[in-house]
Amino acid sequence: MIFQNPQKQQPQISNTACISETAIIVGDVKIGDNVYVAHNAVIRADEPGSSIVIEENCNVQDNVIIHGLTDSKVSIGNNTSLAHGCIIHGPCVIGKGCFVGFGAVVFDCKIGDDVLILHNATVRKVNVPGGKVVPDGATVTEQDKVLQLGDLTNELAEFKSSVIRANLGLVNGYKELETEV
Repeated sequence: MIFQNPQKQQPQISNTACISETAIIVGDVKIGDNVYVAHNAVIRADEPGSSIVIEENCNVQDNVIIHGLTDSKVSIGNNTSLAHGCIIHGPCVIGKGCFVGFGAVVFDCKIGDDVLILHNATVRKVNVPGGKVVPDGATVTEQDKVLQLGDLTNELAEFKSSVIRANLGLVNGYKELETEV
């Protein structure tokens, strides 16, 4: 379901994106090519001055919430996966090739390229440089804690890539179904 916000801004969605009929997208939202937005995801840029940009080849899985506060922007770089039930709240910048795990919360921060934020982690008011891993259940709310984060391993990089491949496959599969109907 696609709605304009009270400022009369309408989402702009690429024709190659695949949006579930149960997803809700509101306001100043731009969704790029080959993005998959799954069931019950909520993407809201409805507060004044808020905006959301989701670049190409991303996936926004079931029950993900993306929302921007007044006068804030959420930017999600290409080839990024937002796993089931995570919350991304603006202001927030998430770089290219990132993974945000099940139930994780990311708010008021900048995340570099190729960062993994694993399941049920909380990341708030920090800058995480590229190539880092936030462990399962970690709370990272002070910049000093960022210095303790480990580096991305080859195994986790492959995991991240496999999630992108699987979700691009879903985009293609669902688009093929649309042409058959």
